[in-house]
This record gives sequence, structure tokens and C-alpha cells, in this order.
Amino acid sequence: MASAEDQARRRRRQLAAEIAKLGPCLPGTLVDRTTRCSSPTCRCHKDPAQLHGPYPSWIRKVNNKTATRTLSAAQAERYRPLFDNTKRLRELVAEIEALSARAVEEAEGWGQRGATGPMYSSYAKTPL
Repeated sequence: MASAEDQARRRRRQLAAEIAKLGPCLPGTLVDRTTRCSSPTCRCHKDPAQLHGPYPSWIRKVNNKTATRTLSAAQAERYRPLFDNTKRLRELVAEIEALSARAVEEAEGWGQRGATGPMYSSYAKTPL
């Protein structure tokens, strides 16, 4: 039977292999936005409002500022897999971080009763 350390090492290798297989990743988020126009007599200003859209938009941070680009429906569908790749990459990295945090806490004995130090990883939903 493999030790917990061997299992964690094997899982980290599996995660790294999965990361290597990911295609291109786009930072940010793909969202559908609705808006109001500047015409005060438009339906978007009535009660109840009927907003314009939805418009697919790519929102991300560029130099600490929010950048928004409105996409066509075709662009949104073309780029959706790249946003999905980014989401999966973040999930995989979070799992690697949780495994690493668990290994460090076990190596330091922080998970033992009466020991001082963090007992929970901010990346894992379960105690270490």
C-alpha cells in the first residue's frame, strides 16, 4: 500500500500532466451584460425597465484597471473554451496548493492535537 506522501506525489504528477494538456487560456470572465442607453424616452428607462442586450462581454484586469470588451455571439462561442481552460487551470492549481499545504503542515506536525499553527488550508475545504 502506498504511503500518503506517495499518493500526494502521484496526484501532483497527475495534476501537472493535466495542466500540460490544457490549451490556450484567456484571463478574465465571459459574462452577458445588459445596459441602458442615453435616450430618456427609450424602453430601458421605463418602469419596468426593458434593458438592452444581453451582450456577451469579456471582462478582465489590465494594469489594475477593469477592461471590458463586447464580443459578438460568434466570438463568445469561439472563446468560451479558452475561459473554460482558465477555470480548470485555477482548479488544478488550487488542488496542487492544497496538497502542498497539507504536506508542509504534516511535515511540521501542525495538524497534531495540541500543536500550534494553522489547522486548515485556505485552499482545501476539509481539515488538513
